[in-house]
Amino acid sequence: MPHRSNAYEDDGLDDLPSPQPVHYAEQSLLGALLLDPHRLADIGALEADQFSNHAHGTLFHAMRTMPPPDPEHHRSDPAWLNTVLDAALPHARGLTASYLHTLIQICPAPKHAPTYAQMIRADHARRMLLMHAEHLAQTSTDVTLPNRAAATLAQADKLGQFLETLSGQFSPHPGSLPRTPLPQTPAGHSSEEALDEERLLLATAAAHPEELKEMRWLQPEDITHPLHAALWQCLTSLVHRGAPVDPVTVLWEAQHRGILTEGVTASDLIALVSTPTGSPEYWGERVLQRALLTRAFDVATRITTYAQAPANTPHQLITGSRRALADLTALRTRWQHSTTTPPAAPRAPRRPAVSRAGPPPRATSTGARALR
Repeated sequence: MPHRSNAYEDDGLDDLPSPQPVHYAEQSLLGALLLDPHRLADIGALEADQFSNHAHGTLFHAMRTMPPPDPEHHRSDPAWLNTVLDAALPHARGLTASYLHTLIQICPAPKHAPTYAQMIRADHARRMLLMHAEHLAQTSTDVTLPNRAAATLAQADKLGQFLETLSGQFSPHPGSLPRTPLPQTPAGHSSEEALDEERLLLATAAAHPEELKEMRWLQPEDITHPLHAALWQCLTSLVHRGAPVDPVTVLWEAQHRGILTEGVTASDLIALVSTPTGSPEYWGERVLQRALLTRAFDVATRITTYAQAPANTPHQLITGSRRALADLTALRTRWQHSTTTPPAAPRAPRRPAVSRAGPPPRATSTGARALR
């Protein structure tokens, strides 16, 4: 093919620092197609935006757009190559005739074009999965969203739908679980807001234990502070047995469960469950929503770790990501149950009505604040 002068000849495309393996797959596929354009029909569904390199994707799009040449004529005449280059140049000014010639030379086996195309699809799938996981993490921590839980679950649905699409594109194979070591989960940290909400949950639950029968959607693992989780178990256990519930009976149950220690005194526990404000359902939903968002962020982190490891095959990414999303499913089901439970039959009011649409007045005792 004759050399054509171009002001952007020093494009650097064939001298990238530490190129990833997909770079060579893209070069090999393009070289195979430039040499034998008829192989375009053999590579399956592939789009220009699936290339990691913009210039490569632009060149591929030009090949798809231009009518294929006559095979015999193409062997001796570079007209089609020049046509493809002219079509690509307005969108990727770094391309040159010499680079197209280089692509043809470095392609090891044009007949392997379908395999090169599958490599490109696989790397694109990994990058897209990483993007979906990052969006899930960002949504779960975006405090500016008016309904962060709903937005987070919607993003989880998008990720799940993407995995469904991928599953139809890549065949399963043995050793389908990712081997990537997951980062160690840092020690749990509870914000002051989370601790306040948990204290108010415990106090209102102790004051109105009959409502706990309708709050099976809240589990101890949803509560951030270990002491608060243990006291929630005390409360639900008393209610389950039909035993009387008040601060003293809760204290007695806590003693039997070994919760009282040098750092947690009887007076501390009494104070913790003696200042009710508002509704158990409201505070329970707040606690559960926080757990849901935390779980979504953890799932996103896990999937991000998988996707950032190029050693994982597409099927390993699909399997590992589905298992990660499954960890969100049970908590999601409980969250949906808590927010869609039909209202109970009207009863005589026992305290001023509290709207679950907004937080009631907050009150936290000095003794309760000491338990952090």
